[in-house]
Amino acid sequence: MNQVISIHPVTRIEGHARIDIHLDESGQVCDARVGIAALRGFEQFVVGRPAEEIPRIVNRICGICPWMHHLAAVKAIDGCFGVRPAPAGHLLRELCQVLAHIHDKILHFFFLAAPDFVLGPGGDYAVRNIMGLVRQEPELAAQVVRMRQLAQMMLERFAGKAIHPVAGVAGGFAKPMREEERQGLLADSRVLLDFASYALDYAKNKVFSRFCDALQSLGTITTGFLGTVGHQGALRLYDGSLRLMHPDGTTVDFPANEYERYLAEQVEPWSSAKMVYARSWGEGFSLDPDAPRGVYRVNTLARINVCDRIATPRAQAELEEFRGRFGRPAQGTLLYHWARLIELVYACERTLELLADERITDPAVRVPATPRAGRGIGHVEAPRGTLIHDYSTDDNGCITRANLIVGTTHNIAPMNLSVRQAAASLISAGAVDDEMLNRIEMAVRAYDP
Repeated sequence: MNQVISIHPVTRIEGHARIDIHLDESGQVCDARVGIAALRGFEQFVVGRPAEEIPRIVNRICGICPWMHHLAAVKAIDGCFGVRPAPAGHLLRELCQVLAHIHDKILHFFFLAAPDFVLGPGGDYAVRNIMGLVRQEPELAAQVVRMRQLAQMMLERFAGKAIHPVAGVAGGFAKPMREEERQGLLADSRVLLDFASYALDYAKNKVFSRFCDALQSLGTITTGFLGTVGHQGALRLYDGSLRLMHPDGTTVDFPANEYERYLAEQVEPWSSAKMVYARSWGEGFSLDPDAPRGVYRVNTLARINVCDRIATPRAQAELEEFRGRFGRPAQGTLLYHWARLIELVYACERTLELLADERITDPAVRVPATPRAGRGIGHVEAPRGTLIHDYSTDDNGCITRANLIVGTTHNIAPMNLSVRQAAASLISAGAVDDEMLNRIEMAVRAYDP
């Protein structure tokens, strides 16, 4: 008789999920699925609303990354109204986005992922959490809390809200930056960059070095990747072209407003969450573990793979070391954590670059925007991956249609493949223990769903 092993809930993720592992009569893994209870209601909630309200509504989709939804939406509304934001408004939007990346990456690595590595995947689950990390590494934990709070408070001091922001408006930004604000943010950003560099060195020397095999084996699958690149293929988080990389390493770049030519959405009967696949590969979609089709990944590892370079010095040096170790494209699922810390360094360096740009204090932060009929597609790189907001408006500037593809949506299909690979590599003849189950969870945590 077949057996189902359920992990419910999956712990230390930014949401709710379960894993069901199906064993055949001999106790071998025959299937594994990640169940995510996803409400696709926001696409209907916003229909009929004035477009200017949408960035203030959709930031409620996620309490962890509200800035990403806020800014992707406001970029889409720019498109609906046919406006290009003022240069200073553009810079201020990007500043807020990269600041939001900083505190999010600190949260995920240290609060959610690090207990598996620092305390060990086989440690007592009652202490394998952030409080266990506090007891074992009290000085590090205190510094982590201070740095995450600093990044959030920088957003709050300047933009008014760290959560549920309202500062992005059609045509630009709601308020200019004063010179004293810029100087204060510069000083704090230097502190964050020092911490980011320390965090990456700590992880490489004291964490990843103990899990060399797992980094390239646990939950590892072969897929393509999707991310955003700018000038000369440089890593970008706020704007740029989308780059889709095939598993063989070949790439194609396209603007976000052409996403439907390259990507398609799929609904499986066993999941309430949409899945997305690469339409342009012409392979269709399949989660057959022996021959998956159309599957690609997003998030930190994807962005590190698709970019040709990183345009900030410390992060570029780390990218070169990473590629020297793991190649391009790197496929190891746990390498998401390493890539996440490289991006943390980049986000800090990019913050300093933005604050050093004299245009950022220009008081002209917004251009006039008149509601009209149109279509706008806005995208940013959220911590969890490529985020696309697609809206259409009527003559009164009210929403008539909405489609959202959030970061985790891209990764649902590969998460299922990674969980099955991890389960099949660990479970044999029906023998299961707590460490095995936690290692399977680790394959999900790497994606930060």
